[in-house]
Amino acid sequence: MYYTIGEVAEMLGESTSLVRFWSTTYSEFIKPVRNKKGNRLFTAGDVANYKIIHHLVKERGMTLEGARKRMHDNKEGEDRTVDIMASLNKIKAQLVEIRDMIE
Repeated sequence: MYYTIGEVAEMLGESTSLVRFWSTTYSEFIKPVRNKKGNRLFTAGDVANYKIIHHLVKERGMTLEGARKRMHDNKEGEDRTVDIMASLNKIKAQLVEIRDMIE
């Protein structure tokens, strides 16, 4: 399942320009694909990473560089809170996909 930039922005309660900026800034964590029209599409994993970034920057007040470092630390398993959030977001995305298949 793919999400448009507008859908991701709506999930986060942010502007599409911020989502676009973050996808460039955090290109090592967020890898949007493009559809035939050239529009960016994001996977559930990308959305989970956006939610982590949003949490770190907006709710914890980290700088973009601090959030990047924390994301790298998460890859190494050093930040359990962020790791748990990512796991929960993956499960939620899978449940949404299952629900959509059933309906």
